[in-house]
Amino acid sequence: MTADPWRDRNVLVTGATGLLGGWLVEALLARGAHVVAIVRDGVPRSRLVAERIVDRVDVARGDVTDHVLVERVLAEYEVDTVFHLAAQTIVGIANRSPLSTFDTNVRGTWTVLEAARRQPTVRRVVVASSDKAYGDHETLPYDESAPLVGRHPYDVSKSAADLIAQSYARTFGLPVAVTRCGNLFGGGDLNWNRIVPGTIRSVLRGEAPVIRSDGRLTRDYLYVEDAVDAYLLVARALDDGEVVGQGVNVSYEQPLSVTGIVDRILAAMGRRDLRPRILDEATNEIRDQYLDAGRIRKLGWTPRVALDEGLARTVAWYRRHLAATP
Repeated sequence: MTADPWRDRNVLVTGATGLLGGWLVEALLARGAHVVAIVRDGVPRSRLVAERIVDRVDVARGDVTDHVLVERVLAEYEVDTVFHLAAQTIVGIANRSPLSTFDTNVRGTWTVLEAARRQPTVRRVVVASSDKAYGDHETLPYDESAPLVGRHPYDVSKSAADLIAQSYARTFGLPVAVTRCGNLFGGGDLNWNRIVPGTIRSVLRGEAPVIRSDGRLTRDYLYVEDAVDAYLLVARALDDGEVVGQGVNVSYEQPLSVTGIVDRILAAMGRRDLRPRILDEATNEIRDQYLDAGRIRKLGWTPRVALDEGLARTVAWYRRHLAATP
């Protein structure tokens, strides 16, 4: 029997208490990896902590903007692979408080990359960017050749981090690739102002879901376990140099409006009678944004779960979570 390629690898995951981080850590542990996480804040309700995944992880307390900390962790744990997920991920927070967003998303990225560059054990780095890094383009869907022209704080932070990662590949030969996903969803996302968890919580309370935009914004929605598969695949693809210095889009290629995803959730929960309240108060949002996923599909990625099954799994997770929450 062939051993799993992740078995006994020393893997650093930043942002492990986030939605993607918890699922990625769990997947790596299931494959036999030794996982180290840099954790800044205690987040007891995160999947990583609440579901006791953290009990099988070595945790270093601190901030990814702390170069001494990051370099120490990489050196002392002889890290082979880095998944840099740590970020401030909420557009509204970036609009209200851009400095914290720039600090974490931009300085945090160059700190991790510089530390990785200086450690001979590091063989691959995957940096989490976003479809927001592209900014606003008329030509849709975006492929990886589209320029990165973010204009608002969150978008700019992702454009900058993305370009910094590319510079470390081109200038220093660091084996780094950048993932650009659409809107992730799945169990464990406790940012209730996001449309998927916010809608599910409202429905479980018997309330009308709230849409902060006009409902016509078009986006990709990607279930977190399919995103995890893509991240693991991109990391492995770095070994032969195929994606070094490259961005890789991850998408179902099934864009939906905000009202469209809300309708899918209402159907999955059997509550089509609840009509959303449309506030039309969102600002600094790109109207239409969705991705071409040709590159990741050529690498061999095929969704295992897909949109509707992902929504069903997500609804089931929140039913359990909220039923157990006082």
